[in-house]
Amino acid sequence: MKPSRGRVLVTGGAGFIGSHTVDLLLSKGYTVRILDNLQRRVHPHGTPDYIPREAEFIVGDVANRGDMGRALDGINFVIHLAAYQDYLPAFCTFLNANTESTALIYELIVEKKLPIRKVVVASSQAIYGEGKYECPEHGVIYPDSRPLEQLRRGKWEVGCPRCGQDLKPLWITEDQVKPFTAYGISKHALELLAFNLGRRYGVPSTAMRYTYVQGPRNSFYNAYSGVCRIFTLRVLNGAPPVVYEDGKQLRDYVWVGDAAAANVLCMERPEADYQAFNVGGGKAISVLEFANVVLKVAEQTRTLEPLVRGDFRYGDTRHTFSDVSALRSLGWSPTLSTEEVVRRYVDWIRTQADARDYYAESERVMREMQVVQTVA
Repeated sequence: MKPSRGRVLVTGGAGFIGSHTVDLLLSKGYTVRILDNLQRRVHPHGTPDYIPREAEFIVGDVANRGDMGRALDGINFVIHLAAYQDYLPAFCTFLNANTESTALIYELIVEKKLPIRKVVVASSQAIYGEGKYECPEHGVIYPDSRPLEQLRRGKWEVGCPRCGQDLKPLWITEDQVKPFTAYGISKHALELLAFNLGRRYGVPSTAMRYTYVQGPRNSFYNAYSGVCRIFTLRVLNGAPPVVYEDGKQLRDYVWVGDAAAANVLCMERPEADYQAFNVGGGKAISVLEFANVVLKVAEQTRTLEPLVRGDFRYGDTRHTFSDVSALRSLGWSPTLSTEEVVRRYVDWIRTQADARDYYAESERVMREMQVVQTVA
C-alpha cells in the first residue's frame, strides 16, 4: 500500500461538491475524513450510497466544538464545504452554519496547536451581490440589488443609479465584493475570517467562489439545489420548465468535477494561499437557453417548451458570470460543455427511484413567504 499524501478533512463531504472532492482526493492518494450532519432536507434517507468505504465518516455538526475538535484530530488539510443555503429568511442559520463554523476551525487550530498545512473554504458568487456592469456614460458600476417595485413592474435589467440607462453586464472579477443577502454576507464573513486569522496564525488559506455548479448528486430534495435540478425534475415529470423574469438573465454553469478539481488544486498549490478564486464555467448563457438545453437532452422539445409567465424570485441577481482567469493561471480550466453537464445530470436523475417534482411544494412555500412573486 502506498503511503498517504496527507490526511484531509472534508466538511460537508456527503454533499454535492463535497462528495466529488472526496472521490478526487482518494484517487490522488490522500486519506480522507468526512464531517457531515446529513441534514434531512438534503439527505432524507441518511448516508448516501456513493460515499466510499475508504473515507472515514463522522456524523456531526460543523458548528459544534466537540464534533469539529474530533474531526480535526490528526488532520493535515481542511476543505470546508459544509454550508447552509436557502431562499427563506433563516438569517441566524446562515451565520451559524457558514461563518461561525469557519471561526471554530481556526479557534481549534490555534487552541490545540494543530499542524494544519492549509484550509480551503467554500465561498460563493453571492458575495458579489448584483455584480459588475458598465454604463456607456459613467463607466464600471457595482450596482445595488434591483428594488422590489422595479421587479413588480417587470423591468428586469439593472439601471445606472446616476442616469437610469440599462447597464451592460461584465465578467465579474475577484477584486470587488458587495453582498446583499444573508447568505452572501455569511460567505464574505467567512472569507475575512479565513484570510485574517490564517495570516495572523500562519495557517495558509484559500477561498473558492463557486458560480452555478451542476452535476450528479445535486440533491433533488433541496429547493436551493440549482436550476438544472429544478428544470430536469419538471421536464422528466412531464411539466414545462418555469423560467423566471424573461429568461434573458445570464449565468455561467460549471461541472461539479471541475469544482472538485479546483478545490484540490488550490489545496496543493502555495500560489493560492490567501487568495479567493472564482470557479465558473467560462461561458455565459441565458436561463432560457439553459432550459432549452435541458429539453433537448431530455428529448422533450416536441412536447414541452419553457414557460415564461412573469414570475420572479426576489433577491435573484440579473446577470452573474464570473471571470476565471486567476484560476486558469494555476493550470485549471473547465472541461465540459453546458450540454454535456446537463446530459450527465439527466442520466443520473433517471437512475434515481424517487425523482418526482419536489419543486412544486418549495415554490408554494416561497410564494407564501413572498420570495417568488408575479408581475403586477
